[in-house]
Amino acid sequence: MAKGFNSRGMGGGNMNNMIRQAQKMQQDMLKAQEELEAKTYEAGAGGGVVSATVSGKKELVSVTIDPEAVDPDDVEMLQDLIVAAVNEALRKAADDASSQMSRLTGGLNLPF
Repeated sequence: MAKGFNSRGMGGGNMNNMIRQAQKMQQDMLKAQEELEAKTYEAGAGGGVVSATVSGKKELVSVTIDPEAVDPDDVEMLQDLIVAAVNEALRKAADDASSQMSRLTGGLNLPF
């Protein structure tokens, strides 16, 4: 019989071990995804006069605006601050998700 082969196919025990490891990684990833989705991420803009909170599902949960930031003559600035706060909160959520998945996959470059 050729090296590396047995009656169960290529590598037999090694293949079973790899399958078990892949199943465990899949379970760990599902658990991590659930934990990430339960988290919230907050970011501010304009020195904190505008803050946004997003969920791990990347949904906007809340926006808080300090009344000092409301200038009827400069609505564009307020809009920009809101966009900046929301985008920063979303970046935080994405960075955390990427970091968690990278830890689970051991640096494998998988498309998540």
